[in-house]
Amino acid sequence: MPSLSLRSLLLSAALVAATPPALAQQAPAKPPAVGVVPVTRAPVTPSAEYVGRIQAKDRVNLVARVAAFLDQRLFTEGTEVKKGDLLYRLEQGPFQADVQAKQAQIAQFKAQLRNADVTLARAKALLSTPAGQQSNVDAALASQQSLQAQVLGAEAQLAQSQINLDYTEIRAPIDGKIGRTAVTIGNYVNPSVATLATIVSQDPMYVVFSVPTRTVIDLHDHRVVKIRLPDGRLYDKQATLDFVDNTVAANTDSIALRATIENPRLANASGDAPAHELIDGELVTVILEDAKPVEALTVPRAAVLTDQEGDYVFVVDGDDKAQQRRVQLGQSTPNPALAVVQSGLSEGDRVVLDGVQRVRPGQAVSAAPAANPPPTTLPPGTTTTGTTPPASRS
Repeated sequence: MPSLSLRSLLLSAALVAATPPALAQQAPAKPPAVGVVPVTRAPVTPSAEYVGRIQAKDRVNLVARVAAFLDQRLFTEGTEVKKGDLLYRLEQGPFQADVQAKQAQIAQFKAQLRNADVTLARAKALLSTPAGQQSNVDAALASQQSLQAQVLGAEAQLAQSQINLDYTEIRAPIDGKIGRTAVTIGNYVNPSVATLATIVSQDPMYVVFSVPTRTVIDLHDHRVVKIRLPDGRLYDKQATLDFVDNTVAANTDSIALRATIENPRLANASGDAPAHELIDGELVTVILEDAKPVEALTVPRAAVLTDQEGDYVFVVDGDDKAQQRRVQLGQSTPNPALAVVQSGLSEGDRVVLDGVQRVRPGQAVSAAPAANPPPTTLPPGTTTTGTTPPASRS
């Protein structure tokens, strides 16, 4: 039988064997891998954005010019019409009867005039005989001239009656898109009744917007005007600035500008879908670009973060540590992937683009060139969407 001391030793050894080993001290975590891009100077085209509204170049409110019942509506609401197309027809019977009455009156006066011509000729012939009297000639001449005037007056009344008859057919005065009819068949209309329907022209269109007065001072330089549609797409036609208002709005210190822009018919237009890209009254973003590019410091817009204090980026310093750097951004550019930096960075600074969510201020990082940095210039003919791409947060 083992001695007590030996048993104690064996029990201690068993207890030690049953105790789990102490956790090994964890190895220090590796610095997170990040992709960086250098701050570079690149040619950018400064631009400013303003809220604008599309307006039809021509707008016509159709109204009745005579009082009558509405007999026919000869168009489909919401479609395009051509100048001269018959749109409404009013009750024509009373106006046709009036025209015929005026024609009969003219015929009557002309018959009387022919008789007066004969009477005048007879009086003049008798003047050379003892039976002739000058007073008879004068009376016949006055009667003839009076009837001539009556014929002219009746013809004028006929012309007016014919005009009123023509007014019973309401035609399109311009090419454009017609809206809903405000009056249906069977209603009595007259010149004091509200607009029957409205036609707005389609191509070209106006875009109206307001800019600060200080911006107008620089408009002697050529500016490129573009528009961004409500869905974020950049419209593929450029606008031409053609009007600057002559009054500054006192409450906003801004002045209204207007540009003309093409709005051709869409090739695949069909059914009830709009046949043109731009619609009268549509709210758009107007982009006023400088004509010539300038050199500026740029960073990928995906590298710029924002909090309550403003915009900032993470910069990798010489000790491979990430430092938060507050930046002030400049005006937008046609390249939505780039941001212009006015202050806060210097050329050559390494800005974190990939893995920025894993970075904390003062943290050591393992920096390498970013995988897919955005191009600093756009290829010729590139059309940007004008929207900010999602930031890389890998």
